[in-house]
Amino acid sequence: MENVIRTIGGALLVGLLAVAGARAQEPGPIGTAGTRFRSGVDIVALSVVVTDTQGKFVGGLSVQDFTVTEDGLPQTVSFFAATPVPIDLAILLDTSASMSDKMRTVQQAAVGFTASVRPGDRISVVGIKDAVRVLHPLDEDVAAARAAIRSTTAGGNTSLYNALYLTLKEMMKHRRTDGEVRRQAIVVLSDGDDTTSLVGFDDVMELARQSGVAVYTITLRSRISANVLLRDRGSYAASEYTMKAVAQETGARAFFPADIRELAGVYGVIANELTNQYLLGYASNNARVDGSYRRVTVRVDRPGARTRTRAGYFAVPPAPVASR
Repeated sequence: MENVIRTIGGALLVGLLAVAGARAQEPGPIGTAGTRFRSGVDIVALSVVVTDTQGKFVGGLSVQDFTVTEDGLPQTVSFFAATPVPIDLAILLDTSASMSDKMRTVQQAAVGFTASVRPGDRISVVGIKDAVRVLHPLDEDVAAARAAIRSTTAGGNTSLYNALYLTLKEMMKHRRTDGEVRRQAIVVLSDGDDTTSLVGFDDVMELARQSGVAVYTITLRSRISANVLLRDRGSYAASEYTMKAVAQETGARAFFPADIRELAGVYGVIANELTNQYLLGYASNNARVDGSYRRVTVRVDRPGARTRTRAGYFAVPPAPVASR
């Protein structure tokens, strides 16, 4: 990814929409983590959060506790990991003018969030203004990522959808190149109002469904956007819907802290969730590669257990994994 991603033209946007589906390759045996996938066998990979009726994480589950269905038909789980698997994590920060009164607190909370990065994890930092700037590329250098966060300044407009779209594309590219069992997540902080993107919300949702990347959204309301809210409640409802929808579709969560002082706690909740996930993989019983969208459901055979994962995937040919 270039250091500065410029405006996307209409013809290029059409080309970018032709993206390969986000499914992993042939897994290792059940119960292993950090195993490399090999190309040739099409596996649907799912990161699954399991909680009880009080919202507490449920640990100690085995593969026998899970039931996976695709379009209502039972599937056989061929890969399972109950311990944390390395993650690719992208931190997206709205650095537009509407965030000017929040930047110091935002920086402190985002830097604190990087403490959740473990050995073997990779992290990137992206700034959102009129242009989308990659402030730190995806790697294991956490100190450099923190320095990138601290370097952010507020100004300009908000290209939120451009940032989400291009970050999803980049993370998908890394997965195809690496061919490893890795989780992937984006944590985006914004005031929720896109003002300058050429990519639309429908384009972002389409790519998010293909990607298999969990998109956690945090929406802050600055004084500027609060004033806009008084004039246009419909605009507020629309931006809230977009942030909720992309998170729900990708198996993540949307947060709307009422006070900036809650931000560190929100990042803490996300960090805790990312370390309490199960990784499952299965080869679909439906061998047709017809481009259709297939709904996926995961259930756990425990009283009161609740599961959350991405809603489904597109049945398209898997992209080849580059050899090393």
